[in-house]
Amino acid sequence: MIKALASISALLASVGLLLVGHGLQTTLLPLAARQASFTDFEIGLVSSAYFVGMVLGCLASPYVIMRAGHIRAFAALVSLMSAAAILHPVFVDPLAWFLVRVISGFCLAGFYMIVESWLNEAASNENRGTIMSVYIVVLYAAMMLGQVSISGLGISGFVPFVAASVMVSLAVIPVSLTTANQPAPITLVRFRPVRLYRTSPAAFVSCLLIGVASGALWTLAPLYGAQIGLSTNQAAFYTAAIIGGGVVAQWPFGRLSDRIDRRLVLVGLAVATFVISLAIVTIEPASPVAATLFALVIGVFSQPAYAIAVAHAFDHADADAYVETSSGLLLSFGLGSIIGPISASLLMQDLGPSGLYYQVAAVQVVTVAYIATRLFARQAMTPEEKLDFEYAATAQVGTVISPEPLDVADPDVIPPEEFPAYEDAGYSPEVTEETLPVGGEAADGEGSAGPGDTRTDSTL
Repeated sequence: MIKALASISALLASVGLLLVGHGLQTTLLPLAARQASFTDFEIGLVSSAYFVGMVLGCLASPYVIMRAGHIRAFAALVSLMSAAAILHPVFVDPLAWFLVRVISGFCLAGFYMIVESWLNEAASNENRGTIMSVYIVVLYAAMMLGQVSISGLGISGFVPFVAASVMVSLAVIPVSLTTANQPAPITLVRFRPVRLYRTSPAAFVSCLLIGVASGALWTLAPLYGAQIGLSTNQAAFYTAAIIGGGVVAQWPFGRLSDRIDRRLVLVGLAVATFVISLAIVTIEPASPVAATLFALVIGVFSQPAYAIAVAHAFDHADADAYVETSSGLLLSFGLGSIIGPISASLLMQDLGPSGLYYQVAAVQVVTVAYIATRLFARQAMTPEEKLDFEYAATAQVGTVISPEPLDVADPDVIPPEEFPAYEDAGYSPEVTEETLPVGGEAADGEGSAGPGDTRTDSTL
């Protein structure tokens, strides 16, 4: 296992560096926008723009990768994301920031796709769960580190934006200098909502509603903290507490959903989130400690819901539909996340900071009402019929992680020999470990073993 993790260490380093920069931006932008006198609605639009870009990136990134190849696409997307970060203090305007955040979301979606394709290639059946779990831990730990790093940077001037840009730029180095020369298959995202809804209505609708609530929480929590009187540092920790609470609670609730109807777990999480949201609105915690504790608790109950909804969908999906299921649910979540910040910002503009949690509470009511109808419409599966909960396959980060390794026979999976980028690069699917030494170079440095080769001894 140590050898397997060592083989992806450079890739994980890139993930960590980029997500520190991304996490810094998620906290910085609402606070900087408020300081620049953006209205709450304008801040909501800028916040939703990231998810607009992410949805577009999920749909278009495979074609970028097929055209340019993995490493060149990786370098281009990360460089563009770095440039986008530094443009915020240059053009302090809501429309400009909206467009820049669309670019950032697009680039991050492509980044996730490339990274997760590479991880799928590096993993074997025996260590795949561990590798993907380590990836998720690194991802969220780096994001939280970026969020709280604003405490040492402030929100004024160029410095925090430069810091975010530098961290994103540094993410290019580990992968660009890798000696690995095997690209991995990628997936084409097909969003067929009618088919997805028919497979698992509860999962599809839940992911859409979860996006409305979580998209608003993730992006507007710093603004909420500032509006209730928290300092910049305290607002950063407030935001990180929501993510941290969710990370801690994912596995316990996931394992619970293996034993009972996952829809009941979703109902329980929604009810608990509703209660905590009303408590926040009623009590209006103003002290930093109390506010952060409430944020931690709301994260514990609101954040695991997406993973459990996806697991419920996997229980009902055919094995050859896992890729389409996971990508479709992510797009459903993304569409909800576009709506969430806009609607919540309107409520915050009219009702004050508590408008954020009024929306979160209202979404939970709709979720419970809908899932209640599904409990009577479809019989619950037995524990023996379910797939074991695997958070790495259900996290809302990319589109190519599934409960099983990628199968190149799947019409949604595109092996490297079909990439235009590799047609004239000396790539051959017949190249094997015996004919291409580990660390050897193809014509453009991106040659590969065949798509069926799952060797893990090359070094990223």
